[in-house]
Amino acid sequence: MSTPVYADTLPAGKHWSLLVRRNTLLRLTDVDGGGNAAMLFYNPINLLERYNAPDTLKCQHTFKLTTGHHLYSDMGRVFCRIVRDTFGWHDTICGNTTKASVAAKWGATSYQTHRNDWQQNGHDSFLVEAAKYGLQRRDLVSNVNWFSKVAVDDSGVLAFDARAAMPGAVVELAFEMDTLVLMHTCPHPLNPAASYPRAPIAFELYENAETALPIGERPENTRGRENNRLYHLSGCC
Repeated sequence: MSTPVYADTLPAGKHWSLLVRRNTLLRLTDVDGGGNAAMLFYNPINLLERYNAPDTLKCQHTFKLTTGHHLYSDMGRVFCRIVRDTFGWHDTICGNTTKASVAAKWGATSYQTHRNDWQQNGHDSFLVEAAKYGLQRRDLVSNVNWFSKVAVDDSGVLAFDARAAMPGAVVELAFEMDTLVLMHTCPHPLNPAASYPRAPIAFELYENAETALPIGERPENTRGRENNRLYHLSGCC
């Protein structure tokens, strides 16, 4: 693969946002293992169009996200698809930590007393990034939690699998349309760690990355990409 056009590392418990252009590949790496990279996706031309976790799961008949899966908007279009995944199981149903849940699990902190070591939460991190684009609390939806495995038992109880942590795990996303990406590296809400997890996530952006379509994929994904094609034919972007 070519040299990335941009690369950086987001420390644990931080947040950021960026506009990822169509035909760009975003590579995420869980540097030390045990990290969580939470993401939300929006159409920058129409911010009312955003990531839809239920449709993403039900149209692909899956509970987890991994290689070959497409991430859908609520308009039936594909924001991006997973073209490489060495972790194998990513969560998109458990959402975020909150200020209250972080305080209850790991103790209350604040920037005024702890400076850059304060323990941020996922909900407020998304709100800070969302506000930069005129988005509000009502615009937050269920997010993806990359590098976090959550399984469900026969009785329906969800359980975080800390044993799945894998230093150097990689997931690569090929973007099918221009996408506003909000992200944070706050802990997964079900993480049972005794202390606030501090695992950084590295990311790289590659332009014009050629990625093959999966063999034998579900017909729903073919229709999703056809929706993208019609969208781009209309001259929207």
